Amino acid sequence: MDRKEKGNLCESQVVSFLEARGHRIICRNYRCPMGELDIISLHDGVLCVTEVKSLTRRWEGDEIRHMVTPAKLNRMRKTLSHFLANNEVSGFSSIRFDVASVTDGKIGYYRGDE
Repeated sequence: MDRKEKGNLCESQVVSFLEARGHRIICRNYRCPMGELDIISLHDGVLCVTEVKSLTRRWEGDEIRHMVTPAKLNRMRKTLSHFLANNEVSGFSSIRFDVASVTDGKIGYYRGDE
């Protein structure tokens, strides 16, 4: 399995994880000149942007948040602004940036508001 196939498989696992917890998936793999967003979903009035990382070792929840650097978060914000300017999305009152890790099929999840 090549890197792209592994990434798609991991993202699909995270999508299933999110849907099982009540998220409505809005978009996957949004790309624009500013960057890429792996998963955009709505959950309880929150627009959630989830970065998916495929890992060779398991990280704990607090460690997962460090996988997205301040520079990456800035790119994600700019990319989300582009997405929202070009797509009709309603039903949210706040935005949250989350990180999901997949290691040997196990998902670790860090909510950006924690």
